[in-house]
Amino acid sequence: MAPTARRRDLPATLAAAVIAVTTVVAPAPPDGAANTGHKAGKQTKPTVILVHGAWADTSSWNGEVRILRHAGYTVRAIGNPLQNLTTDAQTVKNFLKSIKGPIVLVGHSYGGSVITNAAQGVGNVKALVYVDAAAPAVGETTAQLSGPTSVLTKGSPSDLYDAVPYPNAPSKASALYLKENVFVTKFASSVAREQAVNLWATQRAATTVAFNTPSKYSAWKTIPNWYFISSGDQIITPDSEKKMASRARSKVTVYNGGSHLTLVSDPAAVTKVIQSAISSVQ
Repeated sequence: MAPTARRRDLPATLAAAVIAVTTVVAPAPPDGAANTGHKAGKQTKPTVILVHGAWADTSSWNGEVRILRHAGYTVRAIGNPLQNLTTDAQTVKNFLKSIKGPIVLVGHSYGGSVITNAAQGVGNVKALVYVDAAAPAVGETTAQLSGPTSVLTKGSPSDLYDAVPYPNAPSKASALYLKENVFVTKFASSVAREQAVNLWATQRAATTVAFNTPSKYSAWKTIPNWYFISSGDQIITPDSEKKMASRARSKVTVYNGGSHLTLVSDPAAVTKVIQSAISSVQ
């Protein structure tokens, strides 16, 4: 996804965005710790790996990438195939294994399910950050976690998606594109309309298999984790995210407003939580 046109990446905007954020569990460490490059004698800054969700691509993280790079961190937003949770997670895990030193692993939306599985057994993943995301337990699917009042739960598939076949698809599987009205008014409601329409036009399809594959692992059981929850999210509802965060013993930040694409409309607020996770690693 392309970044929002607003200049949320400036330091002054970063400070202003914090006013709208309420940390409801375990206050984050001071921001300054994230920029020191060391803590308690450690000299290696963590690498931040960002994993996008469905109907998105790596550019959805552009705002966060700019802020984190300006702060001196190595950050990579990597492609999520959006095909099958098991194989998508293996794709991400293979990349994680190429990284030396500590990793802060961040997932948005369906990307949360992917990092929950990809981090399993990768010892240098030191923190997980869920951004308006799913954090499944073993056996759960991403589709089960949107919440009973989610647009995706209440709406009929024919009203929500354009479904198309794709090569080598399992029986009855489809690639799904969000319809324009759903994308602009529900998925990306915090993004300026013209930008939201552009994002709809450039979305990547996610398969039904990706949403319906049971999770094999729950890395949040053993890895410290943070949860960013937008109160305006209509795709994975705040109530559903709060339940997942509670069982994961996450450090939770509830953002007043936003949408499922707060990472695009308000990257400074999202980055603030990522920086809290970074501070815990250094």
